[in-house]
Amino acid sequence: MDLGRIRQNLSDAGCAEEISGTIMKMCEDGNLDRALRMMKKARCSALDELHRSGRKVDCLDFLIRDTEKEMKTRRNDRR
Repeated sequence: MDLGRIRQNLSDAGCAEEISGTIMKMCEDGNLDRALRMMKKARCSALDELHRSGRKVDCLDFLIRDTEKEMKTRRNDRR
């Protein structure tokens, strides 16, 4: 295993240093099954964060559309 590549990927994925260190130690010790479980847990956390961010974007999109619609209505009412 290329431990340098693993370390870089964990960093690029935004894993906390504590989690990265634990996973690295498991890989170094040959506990790949435990390391894999921890990687999958970190992936789930990242995916949850992505979904939360997506919901935030959806809310902002709604507000933007609603505000644009209101502005258009006000312009039309002035005519």
